[in-house]
Amino acid sequence: MTVYVPPLNFSLVEDGIYRSGHPVPINFPFLQTLNLKTVIYLGDKTDNFEYYKFLKSMNINFVYIHMESSSEPFIMNDPDAIIQALKLIINIENYPILIHSNKGKHRIGVLVGIMRKLLQGWSMTGIFNEYDKFAGGKGDSDIEFIEVFQTELEGSLQKLPSFVRLDH
Repeated sequence: MTVYVPPLNFSLVEDGIYRSGHPVPINFPFLQTLNLKTVIYLGDKTDNFEYYKFLKSMNINFVYIHMESSSEPFIMNDPDAIIQALKLIINIENYPILIHSNKGKHRIGVLVGIMRKLLQGWSMTGIFNEYDKFAGGKGDSDIEFIEVFQTELEGSLQKLPSFVRLDH
């Protein structure tokens, strides 16, 4: 009997986008059920060899975007890492996507918050509530980063996911 165990902090973000903490071998059977095409890892660990082997065996495109965990006042969120991830998210050809960090809290919370703000026009209150649900009340610098972050993204209209709002 196969046991299906989702990764830490696993959740559906939008149709075809999932978020979580770093998967471990017990999560691999569950991940197989998602039929992932792309995994985006925002993190700082490079020694996850079992995981890399699993992704390769499943023919899943793995994108490692190095991003340190934010800790004031020395390490702040990396706007370039966020932009790199967003460029992958706005192309439906990369779907289904799993976005994850080590614990699925702060880095992924920032990415999802900015996605909600820029691509969907969510209110800041809604974004902060969702962030807090996973981060557990910590992350004042993350909240501020989401609030002030701005960028222009270019992509093909034909490849945009259906959840992207162009009218906000």
